[in-house]
Amino acid sequence: MNLLSAEKLSKQYGDKPLFRDLSFGLQLGQKVALLGHNGCGKSTLLRILAGVEKADSGQFSMRRDLRLAYLEQEPLNRQTGSIRQWLEETYPKTGNSVHTQGSSVHTQGSSVHTQGSSVHTQGSGVHAKESAIIEFDDAHDEAQRIMDGLGITDPDLPLAGLSGGQRKRVALAGMLSSRPELMLLDEPTNHLDLEVVEWLEQYLRRQKCTVLLVTHDRYFMESVCQEIYEMSDGKLYRHPGTYTQYLHNKQARQAIEVVDAEKARSRMRSELEWMRRQPKARATKSKAREEAFYRLQEQAKGPQRRGDMQLDVQNQRLGGKILEMAYLRKQFGGCTLIHDFSYLFTRHDRIGVVGPNGAGKSTLLNLIAGNLRPDGGKVEKGDNTRIGYYTQHELEYEPNQTVIGLVRDRADYIKLSDGRDLSASSYLNRFLFPPKQQHDLVSKLSGGEKRRLQLLLVLMEGPNLLLLDEPTNDLDLDTLQVIEEFLDEFEGCLMMVSHDRYFMDRLVDHLFVFDGEGQISDFPGNYTEYRNHKKTTKTRLDVPPPVDSPKKAIEPPSQARRLSYREQKELEQTEQLMAELTAEMKRLDALLSDGRGGHEDFARWGQERAECAARMKEAEMRWLELDELRGATL
Repeated sequence: MNLLSAEKLSKQYGDKPLFRDLSFGLQLGQKVALLGHNGCGKSTLLRILAGVEKADSGQFSMRRDLRLAYLEQEPLNRQTGSIRQWLEETYPKTGNSVHTQGSSVHTQGSSVHTQGSSVHTQGSGVHAKESAIIEFDDAHDEAQRIMDGLGITDPDLPLAGLSGGQRKRVALAGMLSSRPELMLLDEPTNHLDLEVVEWLEQYLRRQKCTVLLVTHDRYFMESVCQEIYEMSDGKLYRHPGTYTQYLHNKQARQAIEVVDAEKARSRMRSELEWMRRQPKARATKSKAREEAFYRLQEQAKGPQRRGDMQLDVQNQRLGGKILEMAYLRKQFGGCTLIHDFSYLFTRHDRIGVVGPNGAGKSTLLNLIAGNLRPDGGKVEKGDNTRIGYYTQHELEYEPNQTVIGLVRDRADYIKLSDGRDLSASSYLNRFLFPPKQQHDLVSKLSGGEKRRLQLLLVLMEGPNLLLLDEPTNDLDLDTLQVIEEFLDEFEGCLMMVSHDRYFMDRLVDHLFVFDGEGQISDFPGNYTEYRNHKKTTKTRLDVPPPVDSPKKAIEPPSQARRLSYREQKELEQTEQLMAELTAEMKRLDALLSDGRGGHEDFARWGQERAECAARMKEAEMRWLELDELRGATL
């Protein structure tokens, strides 16, 4: 069943064309991911389909009485009142569609440009009333299941005080509870904690509704969507299949486009001669052949590709001491977020931070960056440690500030890894801001372009300890792949909070896990390994208690110093080595005492026995050092 049909939609802002003549349709149950580079018009297209914005040309139609829901990237920013008050307006009362007024979640009724039309089916008599009661109970139960799945435990909290992740969960609860037939989702996983992302993924997979979503989350896309729409060069390319299949199909498509462009250029040379031979005043010139020539000319240009973003900066060398946290404590409003947490950074540390929204992940990063003062304990930074903090907050700039002006306020020249100095303009060009765009106002940039500019400002400072708070939000997949490659080769330390499981799996080797009540554990492995471990042991993260709930007493901390992840790993490896050396020395002792073998054999076994003994002595000394550190006090 066809739910939506779009024909020749076009849109541009000023002299910047986003897309032209887009035509497509959406069928019942279809789940589609919309991909494309930052600024290509993905969010704009969703706003047009939701009736929030108008196309410059073209049209689209929807099935009459279609229940449509639209989720913006940053929902509920201007809402007041409590979660409960807002959700009461959003929940379906009789199983019919609901109009959410004045919010970022729009439900659309019977026609394309008429929002909020609801289909009310009134019954008569006892049977109709009983049916209505059953529908109400079903809707109420479903709404409660959605709230539980999204982790909304206190509906009386004010909307104004919620974090970005909490607002996103509330908006999703209202939208999903309205039982839409068509969902338009713009970065639905942004700001959500990983367990909620996984719940949403499973929920959407089970639903029979149609979904068109913009996302950079590759695991989410692979799991939910069976078709990919790619926006490129102002056009729309449809790829049936999963994201993995799309990557293969895209390569094949681009190879064909290159061949077709070369063929078009060859044909165009002969057609160009014909065009030049025709007298300008001759009325009998073939109009059809002229039009064919101009189409051929467009095809001969071939696919217009963006250049690759180039991340390069000179980093300060790390010293012997990088950063140490000792018995760190932090509370907000009587809620303990961090309690007596200690950790000593070592070279090339790559740490992921996971836990529910509001558990304290960003707070930990802010304590390390020096943006917050701890209630207890200390954070000591090494002399050569230079922290770069990529926050999830919106880029700060003056109203009339240009892109290049913002960069030049920090530095006119940026030093690269090979020692060369690069001008601010050239550095911006490497981050895919061409000279013309560099003189645009920052306010005109898309959300992804602002995030890319924010990353540039962080890296140009030459950090050797990178703190990344939701670094993947709003960035397109091409940009993410370049960032991943850069961070793979990054010589400093890395610590990140991210809901992007693919990003975490590729880049981190252990996790700080917020277990609730201020406790943080250190898990040796990436996120997928952690989730598999949880499933095996049947454990789960505890959701932090509400802000206004009483706190139970916390036991005083042990006075023993906590080994870092790498020290603990080295201790385990040293113990394993000692066991292997002991077994090898026993084997050699047996050979030497047996009396069999020639002179050369005894000489070789004796030499090997001496080498094992020397290695054992070194291993024992290192084991004693690590064991002493484990028992030391701060």
